[in-house]
Amino acid sequence: MEPIPPEALLADAAPPMREVAEWLRGVVRRALPGSTERVRTGWRIIGIDVPVRRRLQYVAWIMVEGEHVHLGFPHGILLGDPEHLLEGVGITKRARWVTLTREDELPEPVLAGLLHEAVRVSSLPAGEQTLLRIAHEEAEGAGGAEEAEVRRGRGRKPR
Repeated sequence: MEPIPPEALLADAAPPMREVAEWLRGVVRRALPGSTERVRTGWRIIGIDVPVRRRLQYVAWIMVEGEHVHLGFPHGILLGDPEHLLEGVGITKRARWVTLTREDELPEPVLAGLLHEAVRVSSLPAGEQTLLRIAHEEAEGAGGAEEAEVRRGRGRKPR
């Protein structure tokens, strides 16, 4: 099966959300110049891969929905998030994301920082990633997932 180009995936998105997704694609290209995009048809996302050691590592995704666009991270619970931007606590076990409804909602340097952090985490040896996950799970037991993520700088502050 031939790979689907990202433009084909975005073709049927609402124009305002397509613009946000295209802007995010540019943010990713500028922040991670060696990255590649790959459409994951089952999830309807544009996956972002970067070279880590001798293979490509999946570090982020762009997902367009009707009213917003997500920039997501499959290992989001392991990312440092000092500004508490990442969402997903109580929804997914490991993935986290930011949600945008317009291009300038979050400054490009903030998003680039999250992308660089995702590459850093993905570059860690599997054993170190496991230790980070265990520490995260232990922190969850000490006060709930949301409180633990906020304490560790990895979750959005409750409003």
